[in-house]
Amino acid sequence: MDALNVINIGTDKVNALLNMVVQYGAAIGLKLLVAALLWIVGRWSIGMLVRMLQRSLTRQKFDPTVLRYLGSFVTVTLNIILVVAILSYFGIETTSFAALLAAVGLAIGMAWSGLLANLAAGGFIIVLRPFKVGDVIAIADVSGRVDEIGLFVTAIDTAENVRVLVGNNKILSSNIINYSTNDYRRVELSATLPASVDEQQTIARLTERLQAIPNVLATPKVDVQVAAANADNLTLAVRPYCHNDHYWPVYYQATEVIRRMLQEEGARA
Repeated sequence: MDALNVINIGTDKVNALLNMVVQYGAAIGLKLLVAALLWIVGRWSIGMLVRMLQRSLTRQKFDPTVLRYLGSFVTVTLNIILVVAILSYFGIETTSFAALLAAVGLAIGMAWSGLLANLAAGGFIIVLRPFKVGDVIAIADVSGRVDEIGLFVTAIDTAENVRVLVGNNKILSSNIINYSTNDYRRVELSATLPASVDEQQTIARLTERLQAIPNVLATPKVDVQVAAANADNLTLAVRPYCHNDHYWPVYYQATEVIRRMLQEEGARA
């Protein structure tokens, strides 16, 4: 009888333990399911909110540079808030989490000082506006059209249609050449002719032909001057002006005009 009582007591304890495990498992499983739903719905809501914000600012003709940077900032901030909210749902103290996050942030900041420098530089680029999305710039050994100014890097599409990502801190620490700021640009070319030619007539003909090239501006006028001369040759500095978007077509067409002029002068000689 005593042995039977012991077995019954043991069975009751096992059953109680199993019931407790099932109850806690069900509670934890329910919380995990709710947390997953919160994450999915939260991410979807964040995406929709950011898109609505960008559309609203686009209708108000906000600069694309500010729009993309603001969209990245809002997305990161709302995702952090979402994670904190889910942790609070699990009963984790957010104050302790905030302190832990600050400590981790400090450690990461010390280890990734360069990354934080890029983040700060991105903010300065947005504020100082040395360039904007769509501008053609040259930085160090990279030149092309700016596609996006991100939190940490700036995306530049080169003339070869290659995407180059440049750290924002490197941009601010380098000389920035912005080809899109001014309304027009001067094309720099040269032509070397025999010293026996009549330079005034040659300059007049060359200027007239260059001025006839499509997209060459009438003001400022085409500038052709003698840049250097010796007993055998004289060198002309050839400078037509054009809009930034037409630089390379004008460059190649002006080069072709100079080539034909040199052939004509050589035939006369």
